[in-house]
Amino acid sequence: MPAPANANERLIVALDVTSAEAALQLIAQLGGLISFYKVGLELYTSAGPDFVRSLTSQNKKVFLDLKFFDIGETVRRATRQVARMGASFLSVHEGGMTVASAIAGAQGSNLKILAVTVLTSMDDSDLQETGISWNMEDLVMRRARKALEARCHGVIASGQEARDIRKIAPETLIVTPGIRPAGVSADDQKRAATPAEAIKAGSDYLVVGRPIRDAKDPYAAAQQILNEMQEGWAFRKA
Repeated sequence: MPAPANANERLIVALDVTSAEAALQLIAQLGGLISFYKVGLELYTSAGPDFVRSLTSQNKKVFLDLKFFDIGETVRRATRQVARMGASFLSVHEGGMTVASAIAGAQGSNLKILAVTVLTSMDDSDLQETGISWNMEDLVMRRARKALEARCHGVIASGQEARDIRKIAPETLIVTPGIRPAGVSADDQKRAATPAEAIKAGSDYLVVGRPIRDAKDPYAAAQQILNEMQEGWAFRKA
């Protein structure tokens, strides 16, 4: 995809907090710098659909990260409800009819369906423990291909796999979590990448939570990440 004029449109800040009040406080701390936010399981369980609608009514974009994985009819109907909230992105797991059902549920709306390949908190040893014989790279690529065959709008993958996915899918959206600026702890992310590394590899959107949420100055932390993203975009344009 073409590089945007600036990175602000492509940084998704994860509102991984316990309440709507805490989320609004973080948004206020970012002072209009960011317009795209992720609402995950914790906040959605606490604040629900009304909070998502409140963000979209204020012209904020929302990535609803609920990772749907269920029978086709349930996924289709639930996805239709997400579309009605005005969310921009929804995550689903790649598997069975999940992706195709979510695509059907989003039909006629602007909602983009993103297929999870493998969580960035997992590595090869985790795959082995779950009984999966594929190595990480092969499994991610297999799931990415299957999601694309189901006409998924994009995939969620680490910065370590973004380059290979970009080679087989030049136009698809690649959304990358597990982002950690240089010098910041990787926490539980086993396949982390810096903002610049992920953008250079082909990621279109980055999802960042703790490095911004837990920073003494969330605005400054977000601005630093945006600066690093710009470096990555400049590399891709060169």
